[in-house]
Amino acid sequence: MDFAQFGNYLLQLSTSLGIKLLEAIIILVVGFKLIKWCKKWIKETPKLNKLDGSLRSFLISFASIVLYALLLITVAMVLGVPVTSFITILASCGVAVGLALQGALGNFAGGLMILFFKPFKVGDFIEASGECGVVQEITVVYTVLLTGDNKRITLPNGTLTNSVIKNYSTEKLRRVDLTFNTSYSADIDKVRTIISEVIAAHPLALKDPEPFVRLSAHADSSLTYTVRIWCKSEDYWTVNFDVVENVKKAFDQNGIEIPYPQMDVHIDNN
Repeated sequence: MDFAQFGNYLLQLSTSLGIKLLEAIIILVVGFKLIKWCKKWIKETPKLNKLDGSLRSFLISFASIVLYALLLITVAMVLGVPVTSFITILASCGVAVGLALQGALGNFAGGLMILFFKPFKVGDFIEASGECGVVQEITVVYTVLLTGDNKRITLPNGTLTNSVIKNYSTEKLRRVDLTFNTSYSADIDKVRTIISEVIAAHPLALKDPEPFVRLSAHADSSLTYTVRIWCKSEDYWTVNFDVVENVKKAFDQNGIEIPYPQMDVHIDNN
């Protein structure tokens, strides 16, 4: 092979590789746009809006992984990588990656468990793994919470499924549990009446189930009253804070003392 033939061979090879590379780039660009469109379609199509928000979020995450994998295989085929060899390489890599990412696989399994057993859904206020917030998103491997002070917390699904989950949004009603302390000199019936009137005056406190107000303990420096009030779940904190403030005002107006901690000291002169 002379120099001219070798040059023609290099030109043909580079032209062929250039065309394949150009096709691969076009497929990548078009593929990314199609994947973005598919994710948007899943999120916004009216037909899928009927699905539970958690399921829709999970489908978007799962579909993204599948579509990106298919795009990668297509680009490899265009570049001339044999399909059987590519699948074999992917399988081998999958085994190695699976061993290295056992935690991620656990999170994936956790995501499936959350999807099917539904301990919570998008929009619920939950407490788990020492964190609490509103569920914003449930993906294949993690769940995103938005806290009351506007922080985003990402929790692995595997950790969530292995921890105690408190869901504050599942039930329509919640009970507000409060305690109030008064001096030993305060009349018990009067204190109970004052607290009951404060609760009865609150528009968000439910009459049924009936509120509970009883003397529950003789503390070191005071009498302790246990108060239980039922309300709608979304009104919990409003009722909680309002009753605490209004009881203090009512105590002041009626001369009911809230004592400081006290200690009697006896001195033996002997």
